Amino acid sequence: MLAEALALSAVLFAIGVIGVLTRRNAIIVFMCVELMLNAVNLSFVAFSKLYGAAGQVFVVFVMTVAAAEAAVGLAIIISIFRHQETVNLKDINLLRG
Repeated sequence: MLAEALALSAVLFAIGVIGVLTRRNAIIVFMCVELMLNAVNLSFVAFSKLYGAAGQVFVVFVMTVAAAEAAVGLAIIISIFRHQETVNLKDINLLRG
């Protein structure tokens, strides 16, 4: 069962990486980052079956970081959308001089 879980985790992580690299919409990029974090969580849970509960402790930490990232990221996206009326990453140039 470990091989199947790790294979699914690798596929989900690869889909997330491809989504981050190819998409230009900020919301879709954040969804792909969340998909990558969930793939890591799946691998931690799969390894915790072999090595004890340490993997499940890491899952709690990753979920905490993911929740904070989602809250801060969505707040930034909403702020940029109110200012520029777009969430396209190509059109957002707030830090360019």
